[in-house]
Amino acid sequence: MRDYTKIQAWILSDNLAVEIYKRTQDFPHDERYALTSQVRRAAYSVAANISEGSGRRTTKDFVRFLDMAMGSANEVRYFCHLAHRLGYIEDSTYASLKERVESVCKCLSAYIRAVEKDVLFPAKG
Repeated sequence: MRDYTKIQAWILSDNLAVEIYKRTQDFPHDERYALTSQVRRAAYSVAANISEGSGRRTTKDFVRFLDMAMGSANEVRYFCHLAHRLGYIEDSTYASLKERVESVCKCLSAYIRAVEKDVLFPAKG
């Protein structure tokens, strides 16, 4: 079993989820069960999928959960874009969140490639 708390993509996505929660506190009240809820769920599901996948028995299953985490990260990306277009977040906040999401996606993508490589070419030892 892998210790997900040591996976850099999990650390970044956990921090992103916390930031999303903070930044959505001031969304309009009528968005509480709509956009606010959607972006929060997408944000915490990135880290949650990495966590869940790390406990799976096979690397193939782990990669499947990492792929789901990537999908959730892309949802966060879109929801931040939408919130910005609707005027719920300022330009600087949007730029900061966009940068965080990009970091998560890049790190997660690199991690997925490394895990997949390990499946194809396992270390001898």
